[in-house]
Amino acid sequence: MDLPDDRPEVISPMKRVEAHSLVDDIAQQLETAIVSGELRPGTKLSEQGLAKTLGVSRSPLREAIRRLEGRKLIERTPNIGARVAQLSPTELYDLLVVREALEGMASRRAAENMTEADVARLRELLHEHALQQEASAGAGYYQQGRDFDFHFLIIRASRNDRLIAMLCDDLYDLLRVYRYNSSTKPGRAKKALEEHEAIVEAIASRDGDRAEDAMRRHLRNARAHLERELADQGSVARAPGPGAL
Repeated sequence: MDLPDDRPEVISPMKRVEAHSLVDDIAQQLETAIVSGELRPGTKLSEQGLAKTLGVSRSPLREAIRRLEGRKLIERTPNIGARVAQLSPTELYDLLVVREALEGMASRRAAENMTEADVARLRELLHEHALQQEASAGAGYYQQGRDFDFHFLIIRASRNDRLIAMLCDDLYDLLRVYRYNSSTKPGRAKKALEEHEAIVEAIASRDGDRAEDAMRRHLRNARAHLERELADQGSVARAPGPGAL
């Protein structure tokens, strides 16, 4: 007679992967909706409404929302609930000014440290971006995050851990929302692609001065588009010293 098997039940890896992937998929869909502007900054999130729209239960949805809270794309306010995170005009201005200086420095370091394979990957990525229907039509320039993000790859290639931590952690994800928003202005998507190509050529030539100048010019142009939109909306933020957004 066979004895009872008292060993704990073995959970198949496939089940674990499926459960994990559901939260991943929900988080990715929410992230895309936030970055693309479908869910705009400040939008209040209804768990019931989102669960119905996505066709999922509220448990994995809550976990996905918590994950995006950790990445600062969603914020939770007592007695109000979860909403898409939002920067004030002043916060955004300060962040973009700091970003210009730091990414310019990262581009200079990337020109010194990038391998030929790294440069080839940048060119390949820009080719993929140029094929986007939205970008080719000039309607917007959407980049996936992290390893599919032109800026992220350059920052990582700087090989400077402190720069990487400042630019790729903290507000990296939320900043992508405003980056995409600036690319949707008339003519900006095509121009942004051209500016990216100029940055790559400067890096490929190992010219740190030109790489830094090209990146800073690119980021100033992107900021100018965003500033004009905020001004049109009446959201005026004071810069340090005279002048405003």
